[in-house]
Amino acid sequence: MKFTNSLIKGKLQKRYKRFFVDIKVKNSVITAHCPNTGSMLGLLDKGNDVWLTKNDDPKRKLKFTLEIIKVKNNLVGVNTLRANKIVKHALENKLISEFKNINNIKPEFKYSTDTRFDFLCDKNLIEVKNVTLNREKDTAEFPDAITSRGSKHLLNLKESIKKGYKPYVLFLTQIQGIKNFKIAKDIDEKYYENYHLAKKHGVNFIAYRCYLSNKEIKIEKKINIIDE
Repeated sequence: MKFTNSLIKGKLQKRYKRFFVDIKVKNSVITAHCPNTGSMLGLLDKGNDVWLTKNDDPKRKLKFTLEIIKVKNNLVGVNTLRANKIVKHALENKLISEFKNINNIKPEFKYSTDTRFDFLCDKNLIEVKNVTLNREKDTAEFPDAITSRGSKHLLNLKESIKKGYKPYVLFLTQIQGIKNFKIAKDIDEKYYENYHLAKKHGVNFIAYRCYLSNKEIKIEKKINIIDE
């Protein structure tokens, strides 16, 4: 997924009311949209380098959107609205080994009256989880906050097997250079339990890391999942 315009570099000042961030760009401070509902644990130190996109649509109250934060010398993609676009690009370009032979890609698949999954590819149900948490060396984690919605998805994916689907959770790790992934048990023990329950019943879990730059974000390679 390529950015349509050049990104604007700045320095993080603070995040507040979940969806707002103040960014210092050159000699002024601007308020940008923060398209991430998670806690963004470990990402929000004042002074971190950040990159923004600008949208001149007159209907938008906030012209700037937070896209990337630099943490521990690694770029981290924080715009969760980009996640499905990155995965769709990867599916179309055969970058995910598990889905190289698919024929049909259907985004936002309505599974039931109250549940949608991110993609249906032939009989493969795919739920994408954007991963930005990195507390241990070389290891990414999910979730970064309690996610009852995430647990619901796991249970629905488990049940989907009875209907003939092959379910997957794809942990899209938007952290440069990361090598491993694991579930953050200490943050959401219920999600951890449902992860193991779903895995036991046949739900597939895969993790891929991204290549990030101020030009594009794309899936780079599969990484190891650590089960504890």
